[in-house]
Amino acid sequence: KKIRPTFIPAISWLIISTVLLTIPGSSFPKKNWLGTIWIDKWVHIGMFTIMVVLWCRAMLQKHYEKKRLKNIFWGLGIIWLSYGIGMEFVQKYYIPNRSFDVGDIIADAAGCTIGVLYSIRRYIKN
Repeated sequence: KKIRPTFIPAISWLIISTVLLTIPGSSFPKKNWLGTIWIDKWVHIGMFTIMVVLWCRAMLQKHYEKKRLKNIFWGLGIIWLSYGIGMEFVQKYYIPNRSFDVGDIIADAAGCTIGVLYSIRRYIKN
């Protein structure tokens, strides 16, 4: 079975995100002005917003009815939030110089929520 072209951006973003989330902590600067503006949290919000929007967009090819599509979008938000939580455990136990951060999970949840709400508004016509 062929992968539809609309899934290619979503799968590509998943690969890019996984690479970024598994970079060893020693690759990041130790302390700078970016820490004071919480750039890490904004990156998480952006990453997960993009992730959810791309996967919601990919699901449009299935031609579901509006109510079912909304439920699918919320389900995708939950799936990608679960992925974010899982990646925090991966960082804690398997990635050198990385740790578990509840703040990152909150940022991931915000990004997923923004992604779902944007997708509902953008892709589901009333």
